[in-house]
Amino acid sequence: MKLDYLLHPSRILILVIIAGVLSSALTSVVILNLQPSKDNLMKDFYLTENAIHVSPHSLRGKMAKGVTDFILVDLRSQEEYEIEHIAGAISIPAYKDKDTSDYGAVDRIVGDFAKLPKDKDIIVYCYSMPCMTGRKIGLMLAEHGIYVKLLGIGWNEWRYFWDLWNHEHEWNITDVMDYIAVGSGPGAPKINNNSNTCPLDGDFGC
Repeated sequence: MKLDYLLHPSRILILVIIAGVLSSALTSVVILNLQPSKDNLMKDFYLTENAIHVSPHSLRGKMAKGVTDFILVDLRSQEEYEIEHIAGAISIPAYKDKDTSDYGAVDRIVGDFAKLPKDKDIIVYCYSMPCMTGRKIGLMLAEHGIYVKLLGIGWNEWRYFWDLWNHEHEWNITDVMDYIAVGSGPGAPKINNNSNTCPLDGDFGC
């Protein structure tokens, strides 16, 4: 009698509904506990930003002091690189010419980056801040176990908008041409031992 009572279709339906509600509630609790908090999301964002992006002002400060713990890589075409590039940068082109990308040359690009020293930060730059070339090459390299940083600006901002990212009091005491090279070789920036740009002590120097 008791078994017939429990197996009545309406009671089975009620038990199934209750089990479904409890299961959904339990799943929701688990998902909410696994979901990162807003604070953790913001922390992760800034950790990523600081790990990947390089301040051009900080880079210029290192260049002025002759610090060589990084390798700067120009991703524009070889033709554009030879006309002008950031002093000290080497060329690993992701473009065949100024109008034609060469993203398909994965073996060449990855191979060239693989030859670079492992004890220095590799910093890439392309045409401008919104240019996706640096990001695409960065992803390509990461998929092959090579990790590079991204300069916070591109060639256009470095060469033509010097006042945009340098401090105002430096506009008249720095010259962009001290940080520009011409030709197929990297060249070198002008050393300024009196430069007070970006103190290098600690993580928050610049």
